[in-house]
Amino acid sequence: MKKVLFALILLAPALAWTQQPKPNPADYDLAVHVQSSQLVTVCHDVFTRPDCEIKQHLGVVIDGKKYEINSKENYYAVLKTGDYKARLLGSHARFPVVSPDYETSYASTSYEFLFPDGKTRKYMVVGVSE
Repeated sequence: MKKVLFALILLAPALAWTQQPKPNPADYDLAVHVQSSQLVTVCHDVFTRPDCEIKQHLGVVIDGKKYEINSKENYYAVLKTGDYKARLLGSHARFPVVSPDYETSYASTSYEFLFPDGKTRKYMVVGVSE
């Protein structure tokens, strides 16, 4: 009995660490309509070697504006089209804007979607259209 209790005491921090807090649905105040969904291969040059990943590429409408967004993680399934809730994670200017007259920093904007089962997924803006 003491061994079981000792094991539970040792495992308690690990169990607490793996449990993520549930997202608050009220924080996801943006309505997102997914119009198209596909998988794309995104490759980067890492120390002169290609590193490729599979991303979800979505055509969405947020606040009446059309965006193209990519998942931040690898996914191997196409997201169903339809309506989702999301929140703006923020704009982080990683790259300098060459000219504010004709370029914008949408590529540094990220959104987090909330799905009906309570899971979330992060996406980054990679394009904008009219």
